[in-house]
Amino acid sequence: MKLKHDFWVGWAIAAIVLSSCSNQTTSQRQQPDLKREISLKAVPLDKTKVVMGQTVYVPIYSHIYHYNSQDNVMNLSATLSIRNTDLTNPIIITSVRYYDTNGELIRHDIKSPVELKPLASTDFFIAADDTSGGSGANFIVEWVAEKTVYEPVIEAVMISTSSSQGISFVSPAKVLKQHRIPN
Repeated sequence: MKLKHDFWVGWAIAAIVLSSCSNQTTSQRQQPDLKREISLKAVPLDKTKVVMGQTVYVPIYSHIYHYNSQDNVMNLSATLSIRNTDLTNPIIITSVRYYDTNGELIRHDIKSPVELKPLASTDFFIAADDTSGGSGANFIVEWVAEKTVYEPVIEAVMISTSSSQGISFVSPAKVLKQHRIPN
């Protein structure tokens, strides 16, 4: 009789464990994906409505030299980050272009103007094994707004975690042109 009782207790425990696992899996599936990918919405650009904007230069380092020689190279991955700091108004990103050390255009990352909502951010990634830009690569970013807004934060983060070494640093944007429409 005791063996029969232990058998049913074991089945009951197994059923509880299995049902709690399946409930957890179900509830995890119902939660929104924690990976947040901002989809940038293409928008028409009416240049007559633009009141401000900028053209900015962002240095990118696809590799750096280390030890005592330029023969020792550490490849870096880079993330260009564009963050709309305005609480209520969107900005429009009109161009994101990636150039190499010699100033040659490598790629366009924005084909047409896109809206970046208030407090939203987006990024553009350069893989560590993409050395096409060289040590003097850069992005040129152009943005505009149809209302007066706080300037976005635009910067690049470079990182490498190869072997037992790790390095990371931030490269801020430099404004090349201000686009302001006089009132």
